[in-house]
Amino acid sequence: MQTIQQLEKEMMRLDLPDFAAGDTVTVNVKIKEGEKERIQAFKGVVISKHKGRLANATFTVRKVSYGVGVERIFPLHSPIIDKIEVVSRGRVRQSKIYYLRKLKGKAARIKERRFR
Repeated sequence: MQTIQQLEKEMMRLDLPDFAAGDTVTVNVKIKEGEKERIQAFKGVVISKHKGRLANATFTVRKVSYGVGVERIFPLHSPIIDKIEVVSRGRVRQSKIYYLRKLKGKAARIKERRFR
């Protein structure tokens, strides 16, 4: 049991920014095509974070592409993630904003969080 926890600590990434539900992020993902590897950006709104900063933590990013909602679940400490950039901070009152799935157009906008 102790070796599993030690392995998890070694695998955890420390270079990740602090973000929460409602934030718009760009996740640069490493994609392998044959022998080549490239980086593809996935930009969208974080609708949930699961298990905080633990080794098996995940987060879900949602974007609308050509009128179709696309959601992608990323493991937080995965080696396929090149980097995560926070584009803007959103002001929401819930930690899981699944209600965004039902909204369209202007109703799906999220106000920006301002700092004083």
